[in-house]
Amino acid sequence: MKDTTKRTLRTMVQTTLGIAAVLPAIVQASGIPAALPWAAAALAIAAGVTRVMAIPVVQALLPAWLRTGKVDR
Repeated sequence: MKDTTKRTLRTMVQTTLGIAAVLPAIVQASGIPAALPWAAAALAIAAGVTRVMAIPVVQALLPAWLRTGKVDR
């Protein structure tokens, strides 16, 4: 699998986790202004997951299709 494809898949996984974490709050929000803090939280969670997934130990735990570099085991 190409590196660009792996990076795209990782971004999709990270963003999905971020959105899933705040989805109940987004559904309950009645208007756009009320949902904006939750959108910021989703982005913050996605950014945090991105940082964690870059740690070499976590890279080794990820399935091969999500790894971005060579992992020493």
